[in-house]
Amino acid sequence: MPARPRILFVTDLAYQARGRRYCDEDIFLTSRLRDDFDIALCHPLDAVALMDAFSAVVVRNSGPVLHYQAGYEAFRAQAVARGTRVYNPLTGRGDMAGKQYLLDLTAAGYPVIPTVDRPQDLYGLPEAEAYVVKPKVGADSIGLHVVTPEQLDGLPFGDVLVQPRIDFRHEVSFYFVDDTCRYALYAPDPERRWALAPYEPTDADLAFARRFVDWNTLDHGVQRVDACRTQDGGLLLVELEDLNPYLSLDLLTDQARDAFVTDLTASLHRFLDAPPADGAHHGAARG
Repeated sequence: MPARPRILFVTDLAYQARGRRYCDEDIFLTSRLRDDFDIALCHPLDAVALMDAFSAVVVRNSGPVLHYQAGYEAFRAQAVARGTRVYNPLTGRGDMAGKQYLLDLTAAGYPVIPTVDRPQDLYGLPEAEAYVVKPKVGADSIGLHVVTPEQLDGLPFGDVLVQPRIDFRHEVSFYFVDDTCRYALYAPDPERRWALAPYEPTDADLAFARRFVDWNTLDHGVQRVDACRTQDGGLLLVELEDLNPYLSLDLLTDQARDAFVTDLTASLHRFLDAPPADGAHHGAARG
């Protein structure tokens, strides 16, 4: 009987997130993935020392890598150098590679909250009563603040992104395994981002979310497409989470949660059976 694949599951069980219990989600996931894989859990800073003994490394609720940036970049470099299989693969173009994608998607005309990082580009933003300023290396709303139009000139350009503050109806998130949306959740109250409820996406909603997953070109992995519903009914991208997106599995029905585990398990098997990728880019992760 062949040996079962060995998974090193990277998570920070002690990380305290606002409105979410990361540890519960990963305890649940690993308890179910053990049906198909031999699994060990470790903190992100221990991954390099342990990963050679495993078939693959699965990065899950490891918290913002902003808190251990040097260690995470060392992990990425070592994983590429050793040919380690990392899930999600390190070729992600979304939050895994920093916030540059918001600028790239804005320039390419995608339906994203308009984003700039240079003072000469401010004129291209829609007029707004207030603007959101976030660090390029930020995560989990760390360092985010709101300014008036008059305060824009004094910003430390080069280190921050600027977006108009959008008056939206609600936020909605689409959760993908590989290239398929498995479920969606939304926050009916704009002031309570993590007070989520089930959402039945329309065909137009799914087409919106799929554009960004297709753009990201990850063959395997879990992604969360976060969007806001504007007052005119359209959607704009807020974030493309492709590093360690929290999945809010506790809010799903038992049937939907079981289906997600089945999908994730199948994705991991496909990932392990696929030929090794031809390397990964070395861009610094910012999640």
